[in-house]
Amino acid sequence: MRDRFSRLSILGASLVLAFAVSARSVQADICGSPSSIDDGWTTASPDSVGIDGAQLCGIAARLAQRATSVHSVVVARHGKLVFEQYIPGYDEPWGQPDGQQVFSATTKHDLRSASKSVVSLLVGIAIDRKLIAGVDEPVLKFFPDHQALKQAGWDAITLRHLLTMSSGMQWDEARAWTDPKNDEPHLTFEADPIGYVLARPIAAPPDTLWTYNGGGTELLGNILERVSGKPLETFAREALFQSLGITDVEWKAYKNGKIAAASGLRLRPRDAAKIGQLVLDRGQWNGQQIVSADWIAQSTTPRFQAIGFFGSTQFYGYQWWMGRSLAGNREIKWVAAFGWGGQRIFIVPELDLVMMTTAAQYGQPKEGLAAIDILSNIVIPSVRDAH
Repeated sequence: MRDRFSRLSILGASLVLAFAVSARSVQADICGSPSSIDDGWTTASPDSVGIDGAQLCGIAARLAQRATSVHSVVVARHGKLVFEQYIPGYDEPWGQPDGQQVFSATTKHDLRSASKSVVSLLVGIAIDRKLIAGVDEPVLKFFPDHQALKQAGWDAITLRHLLTMSSGMQWDEARAWTDPKNDEPHLTFEADPIGYVLARPIAAPPDTLWTYNGGGTELLGNILERVSGKPLETFAREALFQSLGITDVEWKAYKNGKIAAASGLRLRPRDAAKIGQLVLDRGQWNGQQIVSADWIAQSTTPRFQAIGFFGSTQFYGYQWWMGRSLAGNREIKWVAAFGWGGQRIFIVPELDLVMMTTAAQYGQPKEGLAAIDILSNIVIPSVRDAH
């Protein structure tokens, strides 16, 4: 996505070499065997859950061959972690060029716009707890202190319109970060970024136009703070992360000090994969219902064609993406969280499978394609049974 703060400089030949070295080292480490770090995951071998482990071992070579800037690949099936791989390379943690990084099972990574999908889960939890009546609540109800900014048409916008990015507000974050017409940078430096979003004019009636919009997610994050009476990260820890056994969390703030609901979450890849497993298991983790199954179903129902993003087969729900992969002669549907730079959480219900990737493909023309390549051409074909 376009939740960026700087452009990645051209990667040098040293990164390609790092991939190649990593590929050789992985071969010597029982390729992709998950570490036991007492983080709540049950680990198992790929073959024990119907996956061809030898085929998964091809991931390292494929990444090295293509110099994809991928930092991690994590795979879980039947609720068990069966594969993880970490690759050193250049990164820009929270938009700050930081050079070469060495990643591991205990290294946090930017999720960028995959944060939006976590916000969606938190909205569902708030509704489950009766902190919010439902998705048809009007947005302005939660901002009595910003009534003076109200533009014509805002009275008709509900939480559902923010969740589906169909509010119709005038918003453009597809431009260069330095372009003054790019709305997203205003979230970082405006003294009142919420006021900036609420002051945007309405360009189309709600429910008629899908436009990628991080500003709407910022409103959702602020609403969660208002109804819970807690900072967003505190509410997220108590309502979601604690139940998932996720303790190493960081939710970054913009330069103006406001929490970056749409893009600031940093998690370990294994913990991000738990988010995928939660959705796969209809809101449950280890038998505990954390968010209602109904919310998961609503969130992952296709509601809009995501025109202009990642091809014509992408759909959008409540801050979640939906698409499909062609593996051999099979069309496999998936749900996903997408983050700029190649951050991906894929949920494949038909195969009871989750795959998570992190990367540093910021600003690259084929950003995110490495993840879908690995999913469609290695991970899905490695599944040897249909259940």
